Amino acid sequence: MPTPAITFVANRLYNEHYETSPMTYSWEDQAEILKTEYWLKKHKKGHSFSVESEKASFKIDANSEEEFITEHYWGYSQQSAVKTVEYEVTHPKWQLHPVTDFKIDFDFGVVHGANFKFLNNEKPSTVFLASGSEITIESKRGIQ
Repeated sequence: MPTPAITFVANRLYNEHYETSPMTYSWEDQAEILKTEYWLKKHKKGHSFSVESEKASFKIDANSEEEFITEHYWGYSQQSAVKTVEYEVTHPKWQLHPVTDFKIDFDFGVVHGANFKFLNNEKPSTVFLASGSEITIESKRGIQ
C-alpha cells in the first residue's frame, strides 16, 4: 500500500514525482476464481481496476508482452537536464493468473494528468494479473 514515507524517499532521493493517495484493495479467493480490485481516491473521486481470474497460476512466457511489463530490473530517473540516475529493482519472477473478466472505472486524466486523458476512451490490448512480491531498490548511480 502507498505510504507517504515511500513517496518522500522516491521524490527526495530519486527526484521522482510520486504522490500518495488513499487506496484500498480486495482479494477474494473463491472456489475456482480470484476476484481482485484496487481502488484509489483522487480529487474526491474514486477510481478502480478489477479483474476476475483463474486461481491457478503459470510461469510467464519468455519474450512475451507480460514478461516485458513485469520483468523490469532497472529503473531510471532524470535528475536534471544533464544527469540521470540508474537503480536496480530486485524481485523473484512472478506468476500469471489468466484473466476471465475485467472492469476499469478510472479517470486517467484526473489521476495522471491531461496527457493521459485519451486513455479514458481506449480499450486495453492486454489485461493480466500477476502474483507480485515485495521488491527492493538498490543503490543508485549516476549515468550520462
